[in-house]
Amino acid sequence: MSWFIRQEKGIQTPTSQKKESPDGLWYKCPSCKKVMLTHELQANYYTCLNCNYHEKIGSAEYFAILFDNNEFEELNPNMTSADPLKFVDSKDYPTRIAEAQKKTGLKDAIRTAYGKMNSIDIVIACMDFEFIGGSMGSVVGEKIARAIDFCIEKRLPLLIISRSGGARMMEAGFSLMQMAKTSAKLALLDKAGLPYISLLTDPTTGGVTASFAMLGDFNIAEPNALIGFAGPRVIRETIGRDLPSGFQTAEFVLEHGFLDFIVHRKDLKDELTSLLKMILPKNGNGK
Repeated sequence: MSWFIRQEKGIQTPTSQKKESPDGLWYKCPSCKKVMLTHELQANYYTCLNCNYHEKIGSAEYFAILFDNNEFEELNPNMTSADPLKFVDSKDYPTRIAEAQKKTGLKDAIRTAYGKMNSIDIVIACMDFEFIGGSMGSVVGEKIARAIDFCIEKRLPLLIISRSGGARMMEAGFSLMQMAKTSAKLALLDKAGLPYISLLTDPTTGGVTASFAMLGDFNIAEPNALIGFAGPRVIRETIGRDLPSGFQTAEFVLEHGFLDFIVHRKDLKDELTSLLKMILPKNGNGK
């Protein structure tokens, strides 16, 4: 016999009194489908507790992971795109930029900042995919160029975290020129004898892969990151052949010699610190 018997039929709780879990409390891993608390995911550096899937994150999260106490000075924070081509597709380019800024709270697809990482002075440039697919326009190229100038002036190492769909079509040739511009600036950084580490995350494609993302003194990546120039579907249709298993994953790219190593996000700060201590002068940040 049940210890509780409902005496009245048809009792309904008003919507205003229903208790629901707040949005964002739970996270379901898209890889293994395991459900966990969101704060557990965040405490594990935004990686799955079960399968180590690396959730896609942006500059705010990477800065919090890498900069000591999340303290940094942002460089050129208010730079925004112009509309040199008066470009219009389904909407005009300035409207698209304004909508992306309102949605993301960002000015463009990259943020650059100076701070300390395990007490080592460093400049970090991090791309944000949420801003028009992390596309590389004039602002992205200019902020990277100015970050490199800052590194040369202050004698600092540079880390660029790439996550991008490639060049920004709304700026056409202006966007493509950022490939040459950033590559030339990195040559100056190399001439100055300063290290550049490139971290490729999921996805890194198009003109970003074809320029600064693959020009690091050390090219490293997160596990299972998609890395390539053209997408797998385009390549498959072009060559008319099936692609190898795992094609364009970080592991595939590493196996074929285009990466130096793959690093789990929870180890990223310590791995970068160890790397910089080996290559920086002992009387500088390398201690």
